[in-house]
Amino acid sequence: MVLDAEEGRRIATALAGHKAVILRNHGLLTVGDSVDAAAWWFITMERSCQVQLLAKAAGKPVHITHENALLTREQLGNDLVAWINYQPLYQQIIRTEPDLFD
Repeated sequence: MVLDAEEGRRIATALAGHKAVILRNHGLLTVGDSVDAAAWWFITMERSCQVQLLAKAAGKPVHITHENALLTREQLGNDLVAWINYQPLYQQIIRTEPDLFD
């Protein structure tokens, strides 16, 4: 939890134009144009971190090319795509927890 305004400014500076940061000893922080997009980036970031750790534990990870990384970001790295991907999870939450918003 950020209680100091200066700490909040440092985090905002670190985020700059990015979607996520890893806060040492605190975990992940994600942002988006909507809560749904920010939630999807968090879920994706957490899953990516898990896969990275599993790949390293299994041996030497095979990295994708920089060009493929840029293409993937271009095709899937916007907040509309994040919002769309989050919708099935949101619908599942609504179905399984109907009293959540009461």
